[in-house]
Amino acid sequence: MTPSLIIVGTVALDDVKTPFGQVKNALGGSAFFAGISASYWTNVGVMAIVGPDYPSRGFETMKDRGIDVAGIEVSKEPSFHWSGEYGFDLSSAKTLKTDLNCLLSFNPDIAGVYPSVHTLFLANIDPEIQKKVIDDLPARPEIIALDTMNFWIENKREALLDVLGLVDILTINEGEARMLSGESNLISAARTISAMGPQILIIKRGEYGAMVFNRGKIFLSPAYPLESLKDPTGAGDSFAGGFLGYMASEGGKDDDTLRRGIIVGSVMASFCVSEFSSAGMENLSPLALEARLCEFSEQTNYRPVSPVFRMLGG
Repeated sequence: MTPSLIIVGTVALDDVKTPFGQVKNALGGSAFFAGISASYWTNVGVMAIVGPDYPSRGFETMKDRGIDVAGIEVSKEPSFHWSGEYGFDLSSAKTLKTDLNCLLSFNPDIAGVYPSVHTLFLANIDPEIQKKVIDDLPARPEIIALDTMNFWIENKREALLDVLGLVDILTINEGEARMLSGESNLISAARTISAMGPQILIIKRGEYGAMVFNRGKIFLSPAYPLESLKDPTGAGDSFAGGFLGYMASEGGKDDDTLRRGIIVGSVMASFCVSEFSSAGMENLSPLALEARLCEFSEQTNYRPVSPVFRMLGG
């Protein structure tokens, strides 16, 4: 059976240091985090490239979550490896080293592995590869979502603009939204970016949640409040994975489904950041997911407020 959500991106090894600990050669990558998160909501297939140094535990972790790994190529070159460090402000990382390695030869053949795709997530990767994946599809998926970052906005802007005209959903953080649009105000930035192609824009704001712009409608979601978090690496990817996994499970992109999907994404990101690598998202029980979703609903729910007008000077 073809998975309902196909994720194209990176499967990598990370060295991460935060004030709460550090790990070396931890499982990471945009497609890896998104895939683990999405797997709680729908059937997932991952397309990526790794090297001979990629540990078997990485494949085992994905397979344990039912993720189809037929689209992961094993290269002769070493795996993509990222090293970064966070201070007590966990909103941004200081990149210490990036070794692209086998990623330089990544040339995914999506039609050869998944000839039919319902929902496609083009996770953070070279926009030229993202466009090639879309061009190679025999038929357009119901949903095409894309993530990107400041590096591609700065260095491959034209290629990024080309692919933005082909997607339904764009997920980026607020700094990237300002950089892409040239606008400081996020409402103005959203209007400018929407004109580039995506009907739905999701601006990720870390601990402040997300802003969603959908054909003129705005939806605001807070982040799930946590007292303790250890590693924000992969938070945005796990958010996108949870969101798109839910969207794929529901089979549509209407406004109500979109809003519920954003809440699901926020909850999955909260599990991700609670531990290093993907440990916080592994082996979650249905009860744990339901409890956090219900708690989040209580935290964000209120009855409509009736306006009360007070006449002055009367």
